[in-house]
Amino acid sequence: MSARLTSGYLVHGALSPRPAAPPQAAAPATSVPESLQATFVGVAQQLRPAVVNVGVIHRSRSRRPAAPPPGADDPFFQDFFKQFFGREAPSQRPEFRQPSLGSGVIIDKRGLVLTNFHVVKGADEITVRLSDKREFRGRVLGVDPKTDLAVLRFEPDHELSVAALGDSDALRVGEWAIAIGNPFGLDQTVTVGVISATGRSDVGVATYENFIQTDASIDPGNSGGPLINLKGQVVGINTAIVAGGQGIGFAIPINMVKRVVDQLVEKGKVVRGWLGVALQPLSPELAQTPGVTGGGALVASTIPGSPAAAAGLQQGDVIVGYDKAPIEDYRQLQRLVADTPVGKTATLQVLRKKQKIDVTAKVAEVPDDRPKREGPARPGG
Repeated sequence: MSARLTSGYLVHGALSPRPAAPPQAAAPATSVPESLQATFVGVAQQLRPAVVNVGVIHRSRSRRPAAPPPGADDPFFQDFFKQFFGREAPSQRPEFRQPSLGSGVIIDKRGLVLTNFHVVKGADEITVRLSDKREFRGRVLGVDPKTDLAVLRFEPDHELSVAALGDSDALRVGEWAIAIGNPFGLDQTVTVGVISATGRSDVGVATYENFIQTDASIDPGNSGGPLINLKGQVVGINTAIVAGGQGIGFAIPINMVKRVVDQLVEKGKVVRGWLGVALQPLSPELAQTPGVTGGGALVASTIPGSPAAAAGLQQGDVIVGYDKAPIEDYRQLQRLVADTPVGKTATLQVLRKKQKIDVTAKVAEVPDDRPKREGPARPGG
């Protein structure tokens, strides 16, 4: 970008001389690259104090304890080991402490930190380290494995910097994006890229996927850190990278995060709607069926006793609308149902044997034992 703002002079009254005005200092011109650079620097300075390092310890013991040497029960032998090795005789099973690192972002002055579920999964100890190197013991307030989100809490002893949350629905492909986190344990690393795509699914990280794709560098240790726009607002939570890919990272949209966090803070868990229907993408032939405009979701089967079965949904039905919202694909329908309050009656627009009908179903709570899909992507750290 080489465009430059310039200033000039416009001469008035060339035929009628006027008294000369006192000279004024011209405002210095600011180039577009300088203005953009100042924006990046300002956003980084504003958000870095709200980004934390999440340190996790997993404790485990060896499966097979070492056989005690002869005489290990002798009190003298026990005293010998205490004196020279600082522990009991070797008959005890040694404890192993496996550390791991991730990132997080402060979203509330009470000490609430947003991060990924896979960062704190199975943690025995959690340490939250702020940008000024102060450390606090953290605890898990709530987790949602189906979106790979977790909320931590620590007890601050001073006023915290809190990140502002933006609107991920307003994102446009090509917008600038800034990622802040702790890749490979390198604190407060800032990377810059663009929004490469939105609405990415079938990544294989979580059950409910609607990822933002970005080429801002995301590496192991960035997981749980924020993706930020040029307004200094968090628009996503960095969560995954493509195995073997460069410049392909994924973030959970902040609007999805807000809905999850509200329930985790209030209830400690997330309650989602459920119909009990197995869905498939439309085949090219079905997509050309009259009445299928823009997309839909194919009913593969219904679970006996589920709301879908009670409503009369049948194998081969094509769901083209949900409460008057057009359905693009089965992933969108899955998200819409999940966001529906439990107990609400929803109306599905269904194409059955080339005829459009309305089917009503009472949404139930999603069971907790549904398996998570596997896929080609892996967690970012």
